[in-house]
Amino acid sequence: MKLKSLIAAAAVALTMGTMVLGTAGLAAAQGKLEKTDIKIAVGGKPLLYYLPLTLAERLGYFKDAGLTVEISDFGGGAKSLQALVGGSADVVTGAYDHTIQMQAKGQPIIAVTQLGRYPGIVLASVNKSGTVKSVMDLKGKKVGVTAPGSSTNFMLNYVLTSLGMKPEDASVIGVGGGPSAIAAIKRGEIDAIVNLDPVISQAQADGDITILADTRTEKGTMDVYGGPYPAAVLYMKPDFIKENPKTTQALADVFVRTMLWLNKASTDDVLKVLPEEYFLGNKSLYAQAFEHSKPTYSLDGRFTQDGADAALKVLKAFDPAVSSASIDLSKTYTNQFVEDALKRLQK
Repeated sequence: MKLKSLIAAAAVALTMGTMVLGTAGLAAAQGKLEKTDIKIAVGGKPLLYYLPLTLAERLGYFKDAGLTVEISDFGGGAKSLQALVGGSADVVTGAYDHTIQMQAKGQPIIAVTQLGRYPGIVLASVNKSGTVKSVMDLKGKKVGVTAPGSSTNFMLNYVLTSLGMKPEDASVIGVGGGPSAIAAIKRGEIDAIVNLDPVISQAQADGDITILADTRTEKGTMDVYGGPYPAAVLYMKPDFIKENPKTTQALADVFVRTMLWLNKASTDDVLKVLPEEYFLGNKSLYAQAFEHSKPTYSLDGRFTQDGADAALKVLKAFDPAVSSASIDLSKTYTNQFVEDALKRLQK
């Protein structure tokens, strides 16, 4: 018995040693980072869309990589993008769409890690309103999105234009991505909503909404967009990458490591890592929401050309600046840092 215990203890020690060496190996591979204090902007941190960011933070992966991060949470992706453009953020976890839109405006940004392979965005009618029975009924209605100009707004715009309507045919109202969105539904302030989990699962469980379009699955994404569609990514300005290549690699390492962990983790593993306030007072419902959203996450952080092509097609449908610009998709993303991370992390 004693011998067995000693062997078991040695095995645990060996495993822990391997884990420590693996982390040290990542740090050693980078050498001295150009910048260790990083400001990250995000638009709706508690949303499952941005779950990898919270996991990376709470699992200690930023610290392992030699980074000290300050995360600023905004009401939507458009506002986190503004923080990057304005210089108050170094990098953003936000929608891939923004990389295309900003190139069209002559302000290039580059995505270096993909976090979501399906958008996970849901369009639903608000039952209390009772005025929206189908997508065609959205004309003239008040539709809640996380924030105007965010990925939820883009989905609404595309759905409207695909049915022969214009984006301005619906009145867009920013409702955020947490309790404020639930409150807007319950008070009947909006006729429909475009949002993400856990908001959608909460509202659905309460019987407050009826789902009209759902991109939390491959089929739902195909139904809406006609192909794969990249969602949340880690993006930054080209100058940041040029001035901080080792720091950029360290950030990519963190998120690739997170994606690999997430895709092997059980629901319980994930719940143990998250703060209690993320559960909106109902942990079991959050667990269901996570299980709905788990298929949306990238398997390894890589981008695909098909996904980039789909995003460009969608944005061209309703964004005049994009449709009139000559977009070079190869400058909106790179797999260079992901591939380098995978070589070391998958050993």
